[in-house]
Amino acid sequence: MLSMTWIELIAASLGALSVYLMTQQKPAAWPIGLLMVLLYIWIFYDARLYSEMLLQIIYVVLQIYGWWQWLRGGEQHQGRAVSRLNSLGISQGLLVGASITLALGFAMSQYTDANLPWLDAALTGFSLVAQYWMAQKRLQCWLLWIVLDIIYVGMFITAELYLTAILYVAFTALAVYGWLEWRTSEAQTT
Repeated sequence: MLSMTWIELIAASLGALSVYLMTQQKPAAWPIGLLMVLLYIWIFYDARLYSEMLLQIIYVVLQIYGWWQWLRGGEQHQGRAVSRLNSLGISQGLLVGASITLALGFAMSQYTDANLPWLDAALTGFSLVAQYWMAQKRLQCWLLWIVLDIIYVGMFITAELYLTAILYVAFTALAVYGWLEWRTSEAQTT
C-alpha cells in the first residue's frame, strides 16, 4: 500500500504537469488534472483540510467542464480563445468567492474539527472562481492564482504537507508564466 507521502508526490507531479499544460493551452491538462484532484481528495481528508477536500470534489466537475470548454466551448463550438474579463465580471467573481468564503468558513468553524477553517474556506472560495475563469480561458485567472498560490504555500507548511507546499511554489511560478503566455496569446487574437 502506498504511503500518504507517495500519494502526495504522485498528486503533486500530476498537478505540476497539468498546470504547465494549461499555460500552453493544451486540453490534455484537464484529464491529468482530474487524476490529480482525485488523489488530493484522499490527501486532504487525511489532513483534515475539509474545505480543500470539498474543493477537490468540485474540481472533479470543473475539470470535466474545462476540458469540454477548451475543446467545444465558445461561439463556434471549436474551443475557447484567451480573453479578458471586464470590471463587472471581475467584481462578480470576487463577490462569489467572498460569499463562498463566509458560508464555508462559518460551517467549517462551527460544525467540524477542520484545521484552519477560515483560511481554508477563503482559499477554497476564491480557487473556485480562479478555476472557473481558467475553464473560460480568462486571462485574469492567472493573477488570482498567483495570489492564492502564495497563500496556499503558507497554509500547507502549517499543515505539514511539505510536498504540496513545494508544489504550490511551483504553481506560483507557473501562474506567472501562464499569465505571460496567455497575455501574448490574447494580444495575438485581438
